[in-house]
Amino acid sequence: MIWTIILLVQAGLLYFVLTHRKRYTDPPLDKGVIPWLGHALEFGKDAFKFLMVLVILLQVRVAGRYVTVVLDPFSYNTIVNDKDCLDFSRFAVVLMDRIFQLQLPHDLLTKGKTIMKQHFLGLNLAGLNTSVGRHLQNLLKAELSVNQKDWKEEGLFSLCYSLLFKAGYLTLFEGEPNNNSADPSKIYKEYRKFDNLLTKLARGTLKPEEKKLAQCARQRLCELLALVGQGRGPAAGSWVHAYRRMLQDEGADRDMQNKAILMQLWASQGNAGPAAFWLLGFLLTNPDAMTAVKKELCGIAQTDAPETCLLNVKTPIFDSALEETLRLTAAPYITREVVREKTIHMAGGQEYLLRKGDRVCLFPLLSPQMDPEIHSEPQKFKYDRFLNEDGSPKTDFYKRGSRLKYYTMPWGAGANGCVGKQLAISTIRQFVYTVLTKCELELCDPNAQMPEVKTSGYGFGVLQPEGELYIRYKLNNRSRARSGRHVCTFQQTVYAFIIP
Repeated sequence: MIWTIILLVQAGLLYFVLTHRKRYTDPPLDKGVIPWLGHALEFGKDAFKFLMVLVILLQVRVAGRYVTVVLDPFSYNTIVNDKDCLDFSRFAVVLMDRIFQLQLPHDLLTKGKTIMKQHFLGLNLAGLNTSVGRHLQNLLKAELSVNQKDWKEEGLFSLCYSLLFKAGYLTLFEGEPNNNSADPSKIYKEYRKFDNLLTKLARGTLKPEEKKLAQCARQRLCELLALVGQGRGPAAGSWVHAYRRMLQDEGADRDMQNKAILMQLWASQGNAGPAAFWLLGFLLTNPDAMTAVKKELCGIAQTDAPETCLLNVKTPIFDSALEETLRLTAAPYITREVVREKTIHMAGGQEYLLRKGDRVCLFPLLSPQMDPEIHSEPQKFKYDRFLNEDGSPKTDFYKRGSRLKYYTMPWGAGANGCVGKQLAISTIRQFVYTVLTKCELELCDPNAQMPEVKTSGYGFGVLQPEGELYIRYKLNNRSRARSGRHVCTFQQTVYAFIIP
């Protein structure tokens, strides 16, 4: 017995020696009560609830790592614009391995982003937008018969996610379908199995049966994506073809290529559907907001030449409603690894040391997006929050009397901000436009409320709902009458959110 006690004491002393470090100008530290794990469980269960007690900055221990959480939006610039001491790609590499079992060199992340910029910005956007519009309309036609007069009932989240995923997949990963194309419905079915377990994969908290299910879904998805980007037909010059060719040139084997394609599938299609769900849900449960947005969009549809007018159309009311939706539901962590010691200078004058090997994290959902000093009644959906009284976009927000540069951050910021921001906005706008102008849409239960968010999703882009919001919908009379005519589309862009 005495030897057991001695060994336990020695083990405790060894742990203290290995984990203790002298603190000079380090941020205030909260190690948590569980050795090594620290606050990992609180972070994984509900990061918003755990971090909301913070005011400006705190260092916590999470699964053996020291993580400095910065919540002062006036101090964000020193984090997001530092390329020398703070690195995004190292943490991204860790997540790629945990989630996709994908090991790629750091420089391939940069090369991949360069390819995205070449294919998702500039003149290529119009072609992508035309494609996604066509696919959205075809998919909606498949959902609703032109002659159907009865209401169709469905969960709004399921409808938004499936339609936008399939339209995005066909646009970005298939080009024009051919005999070798995989069925988007099969891909979506396997993708949702994988998507439901993704946050647990990232945190390493899967149960044995969940781990087996995730492995099977990942393997099946890689098989379904094996031919993506391989063809020499209509999609030969597409983004996915260029991306796979880059992987081949860098020596990645076929298995790594397929896993990389799967990663890009999740990165590009994992957020637009949930964002559209929240937006339509907020509109359906806020009649004044629905009236204002629908009036703006239907006004566009009634112009003499909507196809031309939509080329550079401005929709300030819709844009405000979408930005408000993302303020409430976009919850990524902006994480950087400290690769060189850095003294962070806070806006309030404090200075703290960030040590090599530690991580620094911003959580914009908590601050600035849910800060009551910046946004009054932050828990409430206000469709016109981002509009001035004259109807122009509002960009002036203040805290402690000073104007903020970052008052929402759903797209990240700095060099690692989302490449496809405009692409994503246009995709969601086009989807909402199509649904609201072509369909009659209403809640199955007029008194239904928006579901709660899945708290386990904090840190991974747009949150998903804990439950469903059931709707019924059908083509309106005008759409049935015009079933043989071309329906207008927004001539802009389509993409989704990438974890900043």
